[in-house]
Amino acid sequence: MRTLLSVVAIGVGVTMILTLAGVSRGMLNGMAERSRGTGADIMIQPPDSSVIGFTGTMSEKFVDLVRKQDHVALATGTLMQPVHFLDYVTGIHLDEFSAITGGLHYLEGGPFRDPSDLLVDEIYARAHNLHAGDMVDMGHKWRVCGVIEQGKLSRAFADLGSLQDLFSSTGKISVVWLKLDDPANIPTVKAALEQKLEGYKIVPMDEVVSLFSVDNVPYLKPFTRVVIALAAFFGFLMVSLSMYTAVLERTREIGILKALGASPGYIVGLLLRETVVLAVAGTVVGIAMTYGTREIMAVFVPNMPQAIVPDWYPVAAAIAVGGSLIGAVYPGLKAANQDAIEALAYD
Repeated sequence: MRTLLSVVAIGVGVTMILTLAGVSRGMLNGMAERSRGTGADIMIQPPDSSVIGFTGTMSEKFVDLVRKQDHVALATGTLMQPVHFLDYVTGIHLDEFSAITGGLHYLEGGPFRDPSDLLVDEIYARAHNLHAGDMVDMGHKWRVCGVIEQGKLSRAFADLGSLQDLFSSTGKISVVWLKLDDPANIPTVKAALEQKLEGYKIVPMDEVVSLFSVDNVPYLKPFTRVVIALAAFFGFLMVSLSMYTAVLERTREIGILKALGASPGYIVGLLLRETVVLAVAGTVVGIAMTYGTREIMAVFVPNMPQAIVPDWYPVAAAIAVGGSLIGAVYPGLKAANQDAIEALAYD
């Protein structure tokens, strides 16, 4: 039972590491896919903006300006309005947005009819148990007019004009999305726009998608390190306790081995080998448990998808084995330094 609990405890630490890495990657991959789902070739943002967060605003007049640019087939502006933690409503001109994305696929309901209508994607609808006709509070009381297929930039959409009026952003947008007549013209259009819109961020969509990584999200990398350190410390404590208990349980056995001539190195090696077996078994259990956490996340927190991250398996295994070996050092040295006669007399 002690061995089983030790394996599970190490597995929990491994699961913590892999689940955090998987959720981080899953959310970033989702954001990248939704950005790619706009169908745009180039994105334009104001100088003070964040590419990943879609922050900052600029005049909606920029849309008409870029439409006149050679090789621009379609252009539309969107306004990203944060409403709750990790939630924002995107204001769109529905006809323009549908044209540039290739159209929205309605699973329930239909397009906007009233200023307070809101479109939500299937993930947001499932997470909040919403259906067409329901009311939802996202910085304002909205009526869900439709549920759409995921993958089109945002989880929730409102009419651009209505959103601008509600949040005192009349005539303001966050991003201009451009669809070109031929993707081969991206460098030419980008260079021309950089001359006209000095200081503005003009980024091809391939570059936008590549920016969705842990290194580019503030505080995410330090947070990941903290969780990994906690998981390693948790495994260290459990293995230390397990090995210390094992030494006490095997005091007479260790005394017999020493009486038969076993060296301190042999005793330490025996316990460390057992520790490695525990750590490897715990790693396997932890990897298996991440498939369970992925299913749990999909049911209870569908807007935070968890990816399976095989490239993190060696990292998690190294942390588990390293932490476990460190935790076994003191119990191993204690066993090695036991007096054989005292150990044989132990009851």
